[in-house]
Amino acid sequence: MKLSVITIMLCNLAILCNAQTTPLKRKANVDFEAYEKLIPKVKAHRKNKLVDLPTFLKMAEEKGTVILDTRSDSLFKRKHIKEAIHLNFADFTQQNLLKIIPNADARILIYCNNNFIDDHVNFASKEVVPDLIKKKIAPISLALNIPTYINLYGYGYRNVYELSELVSTNDKRVIFEGTNSR
Repeated sequence: MKLSVITIMLCNLAILCNAQTTPLKRKANVDFEAYEKLIPKVKAHRKNKLVDLPTFLKMAEEKGTVILDTRSDSLFKRKHIKEAIHLNFADFTQQNLLKIIPNADARILIYCNNNFIDDHVNFASKEVVPDLIKKKIAPISLALNIPTYINLYGYGYRNVYELSELVSTNDKRVIFEGTNSR
């Protein structure tokens, strides 16, 4: 009898130990279906939020407007639109956004590499060139503006405007800052 009780206790202990060392498999916090449902809403919202350079620059001068640059830290440090604030897109979380833009109703202006020409070092195009990878795929522009806009909308920021033009980095209307701002 004592041996049976000890055996049962040891079996239960082994089960408990095994349960603690075997990680539970949980689904990742990735919800592609929710993202797909968000896209039509964002597309309709964004339609009237694309602005030309004169409008972008005029809005930038108005109190309370934030210019947000979501490119890499190194690119931002080298060259960005004057007075832009930075949050690398990879660092987007609700907490990080609230640290730099605490008011979800603030006007936010966004731009990315694909808005500028004449400076392929600091504003390299995100355009897919099929010949470079020797594959038959359709050329496409993978601009950072799109996921930035979608994510801002998803985090509750609705007063977002996007630069809609391709602008020369030599355009005197745009003032740049950074270590390589020329």
